[in-house]
Amino acid sequence: MVTFLLLVVGGLNWGLVGLLDFNLVSLLFGSVPVLEKVVYLLVGVSAVYEVLTHPKSCKLCARG
Repeated sequence: MVTFLLLVVGGLNWGLVGLLDFNLVSLLFGSVPVLEKVVYLLVGVSAVYEVLTHPKSCKLCARG
């Protein structure tokens, strides 16, 4: 569940960057660059985790 929420946060942030050139993560954590980097790292690790574990938990993917 945590990885899914991090992916949603990351996806919404990238959508805002692409649509409005507005980086919410940078706005919230930009004054602490290490924390901003940790958020980006957690989103990336979450994406890798979801890619590796998704077929086991997805009913549609498990059929194939």
